[in-house]
Amino acid sequence: MNIRPWVVVEAPDGRGLRRVTVGGETVGTAWSLRELRKLLDRLGYPDVDVEDPASVCWRGGDSGTWPARVCRRRVTSVLLMLGLVASAVLNGIIGWPDASGALTFAQRITGALFVLSGLIQIAAAISVLDYGGRRQSKVSGAIVLLGVLISLGTDSLLLLMWFEEREYTPYMLAFMPLWCWSVWALVLLVREKAWKGVPQPRKFAAGVFVSALLTALSLAYSTLYQPAVAPMRFALKAEFGTAREDRVRPFIQVPLKLSVRNTGEVSVYVIINDFTVYGRTAKYSEQGNLTEQQWKKSFEKGKTGEEAELHVDQLEYTRISSGRFYHPGEVLGSGQEDARVHVFEIPKNVRYDLLRVDLQVTYMRKDRGRIAVRDFSEPHASWIKTSPYYCHPSLCGETLRYHGRVRHDDNLVNVTREPRYVTAEWSPKKGPKYSISSTYDFEGGGAAGDPAEEAREVDRFGVSTVYAYSEVPVTELLKAIPSP
Repeated sequence: MNIRPWVVVEAPDGRGLRRVTVGGETVGTAWSLRELRKLLDRLGYPDVDVEDPASVCWRGGDSGTWPARVCRRRVTSVLLMLGLVASAVLNGIIGWPDASGALTFAQRITGALFVLSGLIQIAAAISVLDYGGRRQSKVSGAIVLLGVLISLGTDSLLLLMWFEEREYTPYMLAFMPLWCWSVWALVLLVREKAWKGVPQPRKFAAGVFVSALLTALSLAYSTLYQPAVAPMRFALKAEFGTAREDRVRPFIQVPLKLSVRNTGEVSVYVIINDFTVYGRTAKYSEQGNLTEQQWKKSFEKGKTGEEAELHVDQLEYTRISSGRFYHPGEVLGSGQEDARVHVFEIPKNVRYDLLRVDLQVTYMRKDRGRIAVRDFSEPHASWIKTSPYYCHPSLCGETLRYHGRVRHDDNLVNVTREPRYVTAEWSPKKGPKYSISSTYDFEGGGAAGDPAEEAREVDRFGVSTVYAYSEVPVTELLKAIPSP
C-alpha cells in the first residue's frame, strides 16, 4: 500500500453523493468532507491532505462542493417509508378477512393478493433505507417503485368504488390521503428514474405489467361478479296429520308436519321465518254469481282475497296458530334437512270449512355476506318503552325485533361503504318483516333510507324468501276422528 495514495473524488450525483476511488478502485461514497475523512481513515490513510492535488483529485468541484441536501433527503425517505407502511397496513386490513374467512375461492385469492401486496410494500419500505442512502443495492429503487405502484393501484380502486355510493366511511381517512401520497411518490421516483440499475429493466417492467394485469382481473372478477352461479334450491313441506279428539276438553288436536331442506350448494343464514295456520269461513250459494261477489272487499281489508269461487263468497281467514321454525341468525347448511311437528287445537263445533297453513323462510346466502349472529339472534321487544327498539303498539303492534351488523363477503365493499344492518320483525298477529339498510327507523317501523338502496342491498346479499302452503277440509279432519 502506498504512503500517498492516489484518491479521486468524483463529481456529485443528483443527490449530492460523491463516489471515491483509491488507486483506480471504487472504495465507497461520501456525502460530506467529514465522511470522506472517515472513509480514508478506515482504509488506513488517516493523514491524507485532501487539499494536496498530489494526493486527492477533485472532479466536478473542490473539497467544499457537497450539495447533499441532508434534511430534504431524510424527509423524503421518511415520507416514502411512512406511506408504504401505512399502505401495507391498509392492504392487510382489507385482505386478511377475505384470505382467512371468505367462502368463495375468488374472494380468498383476492384477499391473499392484498396480503401479498402488503408484504411487498413492507419490503419496499425497508428498501427505502438503501434507496434514500448510498444505493448499494441495484434493485432497491425498483422495489420502492413497485411498492408505490401497488399503493396507487389499490388506492385508486378503493377511490373508484367509493365514488359509486359516496358514503362516509372511516377508511376514507386512509385511502384518500394515501392516493395523493402515491401520486407524489410516483412522480418523484419517475423523475429520479428509480428503475436505473436493474440488471434487466425490460423483463422487470414486463413482470410488473403482467402482475398488475392479473391482479386487476382478479379484483374485477371478485368485485363485479356476483357469485350466483350456484342456484339456491329449497324443499319446503307443510301438511296436516291425523286429528285426534282431546279426551278432557271439547277440542280437536291437529298435528302439523313441517320440513325444510336446503337442496342447493350454498349455506344460508335464516333471517326470519314463520308458519301460520288459518281457518277459513265463507258464505255459500247454490246459484252463485262471480260478478256480484265481494272478494275485492276482502282484498282491500288486507285479507287473503286473491281467490274467487262461483258458489263461495265473503272469504274470511282467521289466524289460529303461528310460530317459527328457526331462530333468526341460524345457519342452514347445504344438504341440511330439518323437520318439526306442531300441534294446535280447534273447537269441536268449529265453524271453519277448511284449514290452511303457510310456511315461509327468508334467507341470505353465506357466499354474499356475513351476519353478526351473536347480536342478530337476540330478540328485542318493541313494546318496552325504555328499549331503543321501542315502537308504539298502535303503529307497530307487539313484535319481536332482531337487529345486527351484516358485512359483504368482499371486504373491499365493506371499507368503501357505510355499515349495513339487517333487521327482522316477527309477531303472531301479522306476517314477518325484514330489511337491510344503513339506517332503520325503529319508531316508524321501517328502513329510514332510500327504498331503492334497500332493494339494491337485498339483491347484493342474495336475500330471498321461499314459501310452501297446504289446505285441508275440516270435514276430512273430523272424519278421521273415531266415533265415541
